[in-house]
Amino acid sequence: MTDTAAASMTFHPQPGAGTATPWAFPAPERGALPNGLTVLRCHRPGQQVMAVEIFLAAPLEAEPEGLDGIATIMARAFSEGTDKHSAEEFAAELERCGATLDAYADHPGLRVSLEVPVSRLPKALGLLADALRAPAFADAEIERLVANRLDEIPHEAANPSRRAAKQLSKELFPATSRMSRPRQGTEETVKRIDAVGVKGFYGAHVRPATATAVVVGDLEGVDLDAVLAETLGVWTGNTAPARPVPPITADDTGRVVIVDRPGAVQTQLLIGRIGADRHDRVWPAQVLGTYCLGGTLTSRLDRVLREEKGYTYGVRAFGQVLRSAAPSSEGGATGAAMLAISGSVDTESTGPALDDLWKVLRTLAAGGLTDAERDVAVQNLVGVAPLKYETAAAVAGTLADQVEQQLPDDFQAQLYARLAETGTVEATAAVVSAFPDDRLVTVLVGDASQIEEPVRALGIGEVTVVTG
Repeated sequence: MTDTAAASMTFHPQPGAGTATPWAFPAPERGALPNGLTVLRCHRPGQQVMAVEIFLAAPLEAEPEGLDGIATIMARAFSEGTDKHSAEEFAAELERCGATLDAYADHPGLRVSLEVPVSRLPKALGLLADALRAPAFADAEIERLVANRLDEIPHEAANPSRRAAKQLSKELFPATSRMSRPRQGTEETVKRIDAVGVKGFYGAHVRPATATAVVVGDLEGVDLDAVLAETLGVWTGNTAPARPVPPITADDTGRVVIVDRPGAVQTQLLIGRIGADRHDRVWPAQVLGTYCLGGTLTSRLDRVLREEKGYTYGVRAFGQVLRSAAPSSEGGATGAAMLAISGSVDTESTGPALDDLWKVLRTLAAGGLTDAERDVAVQNLVGVAPLKYETAAAVAGTLADQVEQQLPDDFQAQLYARLAETGTVEATAAVVSAFPDDRLVTVLVGDASQIEEPVRALGIGEVTVVTG
């Protein structure tokens, strides 16, 4: 460029940052249809892909004795035909709408999820309504779903992390509790499931009076009341209340269970206990403290076990609500969260890694978190929330979580405010209470001949070996 050309150019100052727009988790509008179905709607301008979440209050505790997994088979069968369409026709109609439909069963109940362009909402919501109102549950389709589920079970047993989770549930909960057994059933229970049983479970537990629909997306120009009345509004059923669920009890006596996998070159770690759920006012501090302990690459566990010692590619600490319910009239709550630490290490490092993990917990109890750790956690949990909820599906999923856990509609919005207000001392107290070094059940999936003696030497609890 010549000097003359350069001199003739006009340079403009770099634009500065604009004013930040305040953000809060969106508040839904609550209502109900004449058939008893509760409806939460949330207008999200610009979200042209609508998300619909249906929560059905059919907990796994309600499954008939000896038929664990029947809720899962029923959930999968919702998309396998109705009184109007065969399974193939139903799938084709969804495809014409550009819609996706998924369903699964968990301890609190069933969730059915629909995503569809807003222009096709009436048609897709009609298909969803048909699936809930009059599922076919054809013998051949149920037999196929049962066969598919039986094929999945050996693969899950071969997966170290899935095997560890199964063993931890068995250890923590009484044998009589549904929570002690695999959520999707075992080979023995699944093979007993047939169409008659699925229809019976559906008839006993699926009805609009105990269901909630969450609709999220751009509702501008959409007569949602009319669409709902013509689709989900024609679903009928009895008005009996939802089945009550028993309180959750667990045994977190400190102990170690080794699931023997001879020749394994790695050990899968899963360390856990049962703690407070979202109804407890300690929850925000527990979330913050747990994140500092093992929620990210900069957490204490990762810094010691991954960066300093090189035992692992990553270790995480987390809290997962199992089943939540509002406090009873007697003052207690019937819900609980699984508080856990998970990761994998090479076989030779199993003993040293556990030793250092316990040292991290004891150091945390003795010295506490730092203000810097707390600040980073708040920024990561609160600061990125607007990005986390960019899609209608993310908002709908969280609103449905609140419904199934019997939380107020503004819970998530209030949670972010509480996280930002929680101090370092509170977060420290909560995480130390959540992970006491003498009240943790440790499950190790690995080669017992190599890891049993080093683990016994740590003195972190009685050691038991079970077959893999």
